[in-house]
Amino acid sequence: MKTFTPDTSIASDVIASPNYGERSKGREPDMILLHYTGMPDAEGAVARLCTAGSDVSSHYIVLEDGRILQCVPEAKRAWHAGVSSWAGEEDINSCSIGIEIVNGGHDWGYPDFPLRQIAAVIALCRGIMLRRKVPPQRVLGHSDVAPSRKKDPGEKFPWHSLANSGVGHWVQPAPIVRGEALMLGTISEDVQNMQMALAKYGYGVPVTGKYDAATMDVVTAFQRHFRPARIDGIADHSTLITLHALLSTLPAAAVTTAS
Repeated sequence: MKTFTPDTSIASDVIASPNYGERSKGREPDMILLHYTGMPDAEGAVARLCTAGSDVSSHYIVLEDGRILQCVPEAKRAWHAGVSSWAGEEDINSCSIGIEIVNGGHDWGYPDFPLRQIAAVIALCRGIMLRRKVPPQRVLGHSDVAPSRKKDPGEKFPWHSLANSGVGHWVQPAPIVRGEALMLGTISEDVQNMQMALAKYGYGVPVTGKYDAATMDVVTAFQRHFRPARIDGIADHSTLITLHALLSTLPAAAVTTAS
């Protein structure tokens, strides 16, 4: 694919990536997945996402100055999610549109996201949501769908600012207070109830009643997105109240059946 017509007028350029395929069984995308590039500079990130043999790509790259590059047509399946799951679905690449946001990430200083970059992400997401009928609760981070592998876009990403513009699902996080908490090693009905609540929201967590490493990874990912003031993988009062507030504000049809 040498070039193509961009799906949005706000894309400043097309840099076609050879790394893409067809969406499984004609699946229409109804999710937006946000990433950070996690590399030292934008040039290296663009090269990796657009070079044959790297086996990675995304539909869009948003640069620090707010410019937007499109690399894969929205109708095609980009390779950005890897091993991942959400709401029982495991082929996240087939159901999502991937947006890479240029940022060094946790391995390269994790700088703040510039305001003009976030404004561009919001404008891009709003357009995709309208075109593809993506509901707010299906605008997610890579760490949400791959909690044991990924941290991006991370705790500095201003999800609240996106939500204020109609992008993503958000509630004001409950305040952090002292009190009892669920943590690694706990086995109880309360742990099972928490796992069920996380699974209903969409997270891929086994419902076992045991607070194991996989559960801790999911709680940590939840905190990165929805309660970023403290990220420790411990399900304290603030984490649990925030989770239930999110569930209570979901459309009924969006609640996932926990297994």
